[in-house]
Amino acid sequence: MRILGIDPGFATIGFGLVDAERGQVHMKTYGAITTPAGLPLSRRLYQIGSDMEELIGQLKPDVISIEELFFNTNITTGIAVAHGRGVLLYAAEKCGVPLYEYTPSQVKLAVTGYGKAEKRQVMDMTKRLLKLKSVPRPDDAADALALALCHARSFTSRLPSMGDVKETV
Repeated sequence: MRILGIDPGFATIGFGLVDAERGQVHMKTYGAITTPAGLPLSRRLYQIGSDMEELIGQLKPDVISIEELFFNTNITTGIAVAHGRGVLLYAAEKCGVPLYEYTPSQVKLAVTGYGKAEKRQVMDMTKRLLKLKSVPRPDDAADALALALCHARSFTSRLPSMGDVKETV
């Protein structure tokens, strides 16, 4: 399964692509989509959508894993990020790629085993789990890889539903 993790934003959108198969996860690529600060928000959102559609077309993910929004203290920044996230959701839907959303706590738990881990712990474990020489930069790309790892670990570890279990006598 090819998983594209996305760390939403409006100035910098991190992305990370991994292949997950049989409990093994391998990093394929990572990076960031950026928009210039001087552009009006509407123009930045348009660019985010266009760039994301192009990226999805190039990378051809099977699924997309994206972070749910978590508002800290700066509501103004949060609203702009929410706009950017909406455009990212639209691009995924337009391209026909299934989308999975995870909270920051779910990502931390999946990657470190502790839902309240610090950012540096998540980054270090992402580096270790993907057998990378260093933590990916920018931070948004590392966060996106953590989101992809979260989906790989969460999706492949799901127990079968009772309807999927066959009894043997």
